[in-house]
Amino acid sequence: MKYIAFAAMTLAAPVSAQSISWDLANEYPPNSVHAQSADTFIAALAEASGGDMKITAHHGAALGYKSLDQYDAVGDGALDLASSFATPWSGIDPVFILSSIPFLVKTPAEERQLYEIAKPYYEAVLEADNQVLLFATPWPPSGLWGNKALDSLEALDGVKLRTYDANGTISFGNTPATPVQLSWADTVPQLSTGAVDAVLTSADGGASAMLWEQQSHFTEVNYAMPLQFVHLNRDVYDALSDEQKAWIAQATKAAEDFGWGLLENRVAQNYADMESHGMTIVTDVDPAYLAALSEAAAPALEQWKDKMGEDAESILAAFEESRAQ
Repeated sequence: MKYIAFAAMTLAAPVSAQSISWDLANEYPPNSVHAQSADTFIAALAEASGGDMKITAHHGAALGYKSLDQYDAVGDGALDLASSFATPWSGIDPVFILSSIPFLVKTPAEERQLYEIAKPYYEAVLEADNQVLLFATPWPPSGLWGNKALDSLEALDGVKLRTYDANGTISFGNTPATPVQLSWADTVPQLSTGAVDAVLTSADGGASAMLWEQQSHFTEVNYAMPLQFVHLNRDVYDALSDEQKAWIAQATKAAEDFGWGLLENRVAQNYADMESHGMTIVTDVDPAYLAALSEAAAPALEQWKDKMGEDAESILAAFEESRAQ
């Protein structure tokens, strides 16, 4: 009986630093902003822990998981942690699609304000599903990749456009385009077969996948800056010692600061890279076109409000207040 009691105490005790070895899944390529943010977290954690906490990153969906799959995989313990595009989780809870509501935020600073306001809601949903939100970082603004300038409603006519969530499907469903909702892992194969012929994604997302091999133009519309979450299994986190949790917090801050700080120069770097591969970057599009896209997207906000209920008004009111300061 003493042995059994001792064994139970041993299992309940925090794991030793030397035993930490985790796997992180990420759907996006190794040179994407969020792969780099995850790598920053991994390096910072290794440094803080003196090499005792090691994470192996599996970028480019190397483990076979898409961002939607990674929610349950982390919660169930099939994965230790993951870097996941959050908006496909909207079927789990509508709060996760907030960051991709079209044209809601205008700047990275506003995106950060909205994230900080919504963060307790994100944390609560993940907590209920046995997960810990470590940090979130934004994608650069989404634009339109295509084989022509997609700078007018007329140019969208007949275009089979990949969208990444319900907001995009609603928004571009109200234009002459035909939206096709696809995960990132499915986008390039579907582009190759002609199932889609244009892609809604950031300059960074497309550049990291070398979409210039199949697309000739990028039209800047600053559609949205959706979030990517790094989330950890709650049981794994709870098994850590206080010292290990402090190392996690230190590495989290370093990665989050890195990810948000990337936005300032990343778009210019992406554009230069895209142009070096022969792409045409279309900027300064007609304001009337942007207004038409915003009008087409308006039902996405209203549908989100209906699904979120009173919490939507609380979040948006706090956001408007912070934006006015």
